[in-house]
Amino acid sequence: MNTTVLAARRLVTADGMVEHPRIAIDGDGMIAAIEPGEPDAEVPGVAEATLTAAFFDIHVHGAAGHDAMEGTTGALARIGEFLATKGVAYYLATTVTAQVERTLRALDCNSNSNDRAQPQGNTDGARPLGIHLEGPFISHAKRGVHPPSEIQPPSIPLFEKMRQAARGHIRLMTIAPEVPGALDLIEYATGAGTHVSVGHSDATAEQTRAAIAAGAGSATHTFNAMRRLDHREPGIAGVVLDAGALYAELICDGIHVAPEFVRMWLRAKTEERAILVTDGISATGMPDGEYMLGDFAVTVADGRCLLTSDLRAGVETLAGSVLTMDRAVANLRRFTGASLATAVRLASRNPARMLGLGDLGEIAVGRAANFNVYSADGELRQTILRGRVVETGSSPSDLPS
Repeated sequence: MNTTVLAARRLVTADGMVEHPRIAIDGDGMIAAIEPGEPDAEVPGVAEATLTAAFFDIHVHGAAGHDAMEGTTGALARIGEFLATKGVAYYLATTVTAQVERTLRALDCNSNSNDRAQPQGNTDGARPLGIHLEGPFISHAKRGVHPPSEIQPPSIPLFEKMRQAARGHIRLMTIAPEVPGALDLIEYATGAGTHVSVGHSDATAEQTRAAIAAGAGSATHTFNAMRRLDHREPGIAGVVLDAGALYAELICDGIHVAPEFVRMWLRAKTEERAILVTDGISATGMPDGEYMLGDFAVTVADGRCLLTSDLRAGVETLAGSVLTMDRAVANLRRFTGASLATAVRLASRNPARMLGLGDLGEIAVGRAANFNVYSADGELRQTILRGRVVETGSSPSDLPS
């Protein structure tokens, strides 16, 4: 069996650093050994490169002209191929509120791809490892672009119907905790193995704390589609920042959240509980124009995604993003001064740990050889998935041995 050996200046692991690593990768794309080497070791690799874990995007609706709500194997395959070129190894296909029957069809079809996508398998591109159900159990007051006519009150029977359609692949669900029935659904969903994130919510601080007590473990795109911070009633955003055990997503594109609030979020959540997400839509990686997010049109121009129907009425309503995870990591470093190691952990280790999949965010013997290769100046230069180099704009090719 052929073995490839990689070398670099340093390796960023989930909790530390290895200087001058030498990493053996077996013919199945698995890590066979990790050893510290010498600075002048003559092993194939990039002398000044830094190796990090590949990313895990737990909130992405689409890319490359395709939307997760299409519910086809081809759509998820194309999304995964594109995400891989931006450093992503794993992702959660994220839904948007739609007619119940439409959602059930999407969940069923997306689960076909999830059934086939094993973390250690040989499929090209980033792997869908489950579904993020964003809607329909959200607040009308903070719905964002989600269609009001399709928002549903929290319902255990409806959730169970969706969970059955998804064949257990709903790993994460966003819910507004203040809506009647939400706490019962949070408790039921977490008991059924679905992680719960509070979001699209006008909840008070008390209502948010009740959701955490019921089992909610994270927050969806912090600050966006949330009751605003107030010094007397901190609301959901205040509790999200203050609750030490709660994970919290953030869209770090400089459009959804101002740099000052990015810094506040990172100081509050620390590198242990902060999670970078993209909230990317089908327009990601595509020219400016009009694209679909679920069943509604979105106009994309100059990096901003706006709901087309509102834009025609003179109102600007953000509708996802065209952010990629490599840029989210770069933006975090630029906005906060965070190290590469910290920024990468927010995009790999933390989302995996939040979902109870900590091994996916770790670089260790016996794990898949998923790496991002960074240059000395901190730019993502290459991605290696399961021991194979991902070529930008194409499918992965064999890594030379």
